[in-house]
Parts: sequence; structure tokens; C-alpha cells
Amino acid sequence: MEPATMQKEHEWLRRMLGEWRWESEPMSETGKPPMVCAGMDRVRLLGDLWIVCEGNGGVPGDTTHTNMMSLGFDPSSGRFVGTFIASVMTHLWVYDGALDASGEALVLHTEGPSFAGDGTRARYRDTITFVAEDHRTLGSEHQTPDGAWHRFMLAHYRRTTSR
Repeated sequence: MEPATMQKEHEWLRRMLGEWRWESEPMSETGKPPMVCAGMDRVRLLGDLWIVCEGNGGVPGDTTHTNMMSLGFDPSSGRFVGTFIASVMTHLWVYDGALDASGEALVLHTEGPSFAGDGTRARYRDTITFVAEDHRTLGSEHQTPDGAWHRFMLAHYRRTTSR
């Protein structure tokens, strides 16, 4: 096997390098105040072709969690690939995605346990969007039975160190 070479998509991922402070406001039930969560995220290289995001923070119910996301680009499929795990869940999320038409947002599709808690599976998508070089967002959505996408979380990440 020949060593892989960097593509322009790997350069896009490098935009995420550094340390970030995040704050999210999960969408709340009607009539209830939203719960604001906050934490830190450190994004580093794994070789030249992968990034690893290591995060921690507070979640609803005063529980602290840690999480890890890996992201890369597979030239053979022309797709971004990756995984996500968190200390507060047992599911390994496997990503498959692409940049949107603007080139500023990476849309990552995955599948996992349904919010219904009935043992069924559902489709999800996480979208990483660069608002500015030192400000990105992560929006999480699930697909409803009628095929519509419903956002349940939006986090703002602001870089605290240079790349």
C-alpha cells in the first residue's frame, strides 16, 4: 500500500486545529427554559491525514462528560469519514459526510438510537460550520418520521489559542 497524500479536504479539517471554548443551548421542550452547557475542545493532528477532537464539559443535570471525535477524508470514496464517542453514552457514532456547496460547512450523517427510547434506530446529522476562522458551530439534528430534520442542539466554538 502506498502512503496516502494530503488532499484539499485535509486542509479544510486543519482549520479546526487548536483549543476552543464552547457553549451550547440545547433546544428545550415548549414552556421550559433552555439548558445552557459549556466546555472546552482541543483539536490536534493524528499524522497529516486525521484530526482528533477531545472535548469535555457540563451537560444537563450537572453531569460532566468527555468526548472524542475523529475526522478524516477518504479520497477513494470522496467522502469525509469519522467517529464520535462520549462518556455519557454507549453508542459509537460513525460519520459519513461532505462539504456543502459553500465549502464552509461539513455535513456528517450517522445513525443511532432513536430519541423515542424504544430500541429503534434513527438518522442524525451533525453540521460543522465556520462562521469565521476563530468561530465555528456544531449543529445536531435528527430526522423525524415525516422525513423532516429537527435541530436539537447548537454549539458555538470560539478559538482560544492559535492554530
